[in-house]
Amino acid sequence: MGSIPNMEEAQKLLEEYNKDPFHLKHAKIVSGVMGYFASQYDPENEEFWKVVGLLHDLDFEQFPEQHCIKEQEILRERGIDEKLIHAVASHGYGLMVDIKPELFMEKILYATDELTGLIGAVALMHPSKSVADMQLKSVKKKFKTPAFAAGCSRDVIRKGADMLGWSLDDLMSRTIDAMKSLVGTIEI
Repeated sequence: MGSIPNMEEAQKLLEEYNKDPFHLKHAKIVSGVMGYFASQYDPENEEFWKVVGLLHDLDFEQFPEQHCIKEQEILRERGIDEKLIHAVASHGYGLMVDIKPELFMEKILYATDELTGLIGAVALMHPSKSVADMQLKSVKKKFKTPAFAAGCSRDVIRKGADMLGWSLDDLMSRTIDAMKSLVGTIEI
């Protein structure tokens, strides 16, 4: 059994492989969203969920063609526990790897990773430039516009909702609420 980094150690590792402010911000947002869901469903493991969120794209900036593959190597070389490695790699299921999200936490990561990007893009279009006053209808409207935030896979978001057994509206609403909980702590 390997080690599990704490948030401070995970942040240092993230910054070792990521310099782009966009990637660092995305990691913090996904970590915060994971923490929000953990507080509801698995509070005793909240830090683990947050670390998974923080490290999920560890390799993306330097190794985009080997995303979710290279991060496994990096984490194994550092003696990181396999449950963390499986969790971070599983968000690339069907795209980069065949590692299926199995745990509820992994399904949350899979479902919300792309969605946080879409919600963040919708927020930039709002007069307030914030998720603080965001409504579900705004996200649904932009979700139906494939050219808007085209890099955010609608297919992955739909599959994530299905994995969780949630409706798409429910997933969107819960993720909006999760991101609203971060207002004031992370610039979204």
